[in-house]
Amino acid sequence: MPVWLRQYRWRQSAAAVFVWLPLPPRRATAASIFCTERYLKVSIPPFLFEAVLYAPIDDTNSTAKIEDGNIFFTLYKKETGMWDSLMIENADKEKLQYLRENAILKAQEKAKEEAEAKKVTKEEHKKYALEATMKLEEAERKRIENLKEQERQKVTRELELWKNEQTYIEGQKRIQREEKLHQEQLKEKKKEKITKPMIPNEGTSKTNEGTSKTTVKPTKGPGFNSNSIFSENLKEEQLPAPRSAGTIKVNFTSRVFPTALRESRVAEEEEWLHKQAEARRTINADFAELEDLKEEEKNPDWLKDKGNKMFATGNYLAAVNAYNLAVRLNNKLPVLYLNRAACHLKLRNLHKAIEDSSKALELLTPPVPDNESARVKAHLRRGTAFCELELYAEGLQDYEAALKIDPKNSTIEKDAEEIRRIIQGTSQDV
Repeated sequence: MPVWLRQYRWRQSAAAVFVWLPLPPRRATAASIFCTERYLKVSIPPFLFEAVLYAPIDDTNSTAKIEDGNIFFTLYKKETGMWDSLMIENADKEKLQYLRENAILKAQEKAKEEAEAKKVTKEEHKKYALEATMKLEEAERKRIENLKEQERQKVTRELELWKNEQTYIEGQKRIQREEKLHQEQLKEKKKEKITKPMIPNEGTSKTNEGTSKTTVKPTKGPGFNSNSIFSENLKEEQLPAPRSAGTIKVNFTSRVFPTALRESRVAEEEEWLHKQAEARRTINADFAELEDLKEEEKNPDWLKDKGNKMFATGNYLAAVNAYNLAVRLNNKLPVLYLNRAACHLKLRNLHKAIEDSSKALELLTPPVPDNESARVKAHLRRGTAFCELELYAEGLQDYEAALKIDPKNSTIEKDAEEIRRIIQGTSQDV
C-alpha cells in the first residue's frame, strides 16, 4: 500500500499557482514527477502525492524545482482567475478515476506527438545533411574538373611552345646546312681555279690521247735545232691544296663521384643522386621562406641538436618548431620524427605523437641491429600515447613489440604487465 503525502502548502495569484511539498527522506528525481493539465502526481515509492487540479493549467510552461528536500511547483493557469481550492472537492471515485485516466491518455498522446515531431525533425536534418554533403561533393567535383582543365590547357600551351621551338630550331639547322653547303661549293670553285693548268702560248694543240703539246718555232742561228728542250711536252703536275690547321676538343661527361663508373656500383650511385636531387627540390621549394635563415639554420643536424637542447630545458614547443623545420629540410631522418613524438607526448598532443612514431617506424626499415634502440623508443612512445588515450589494446601491442626487440628490459616487461591488468580489470567491470 502507498503512503500518501498529505502535508503541502499552496498559494495563488491570478495567473499562477505555487505549491510547496516536503519530501520524505528519499531521493527524488525528475522521473518522479508527472504533470498534465488537470493532474499532478509525485511518486517516490512507497510515498505518493496525487492532486486532481481545480482548473486546467499550462503543463508545457509549468515548472518543478527540487531543492533542500522540498519540491516547489509553479503552475501557470490557462485562464486567469482565482481558484476556490487546489484540488476538486467532493468528487466521487468514478470521476476522479476518469480524470486520472484521461490525463494519462493525454500524456501518452502528447508524448507520441513529440516523438513523431522529433522523428520528422531528425529526418529533415538527415535530408539537409545529405543535401549539404551532395553540394559539397558537387563543388569538389567541379573544382577537380577545373583543375584538370587548367592543367590540360597548360600542357597544351607548353606543347604548342615546344612545337614552335622545334620548328624554329629545324629552320635554323636548315639555314646552317645551306650556308655550309654554299661555303663548300665556294671552296670547290676556288680549288678548281688553283689546280687548272697554265697555257704557255697559243701554239698548244691536243693530240688524240688528250695530252698537250707545245710547238716552238725554230730559231735561226748556230747551236739551235728542232730537237731542243723547248720542243718537249710540258706537263704541269697537279697538287692538292694544303690542309687547314685546327684543334679537336674532346669533352667527357662530368661525374659527381671521383672514381670511374663501375657497373657493380650503378644502383648505389643512382640512389645517392636521387636522394640529393630530392633534398635540393625540398630546399628549392621552400627557398622563399628559408632565404632569411642563417647558413647553419638550414642544416637539419644543427636543428636537431638545437631541438634536443630545447627539450632538455623543458621548452617543448620551441623544440617542436626546430624539429618541424628540420623535417621540412630533410623528411627522411627517423630521429627527427622520434624526437618530435617525445615533445608531443610532453605537450599532450597524443594523436600527433602516434603519427610521428608511426612515421619513424616506417623509416626504420629494414629492421637491423643498428636501429634496434630507435625502434624500441618508437614503439614505447606510440604505446604510451595509445594508453593515454585509453586505447590499451593498441598500446599493449606496441609494448609487446618493443619487448620482442629488447627481451631483457625488465621495465618494459613490467609496464606491459600493468597494461594487461588494466585490460583485464576493464573487461571484468563490463
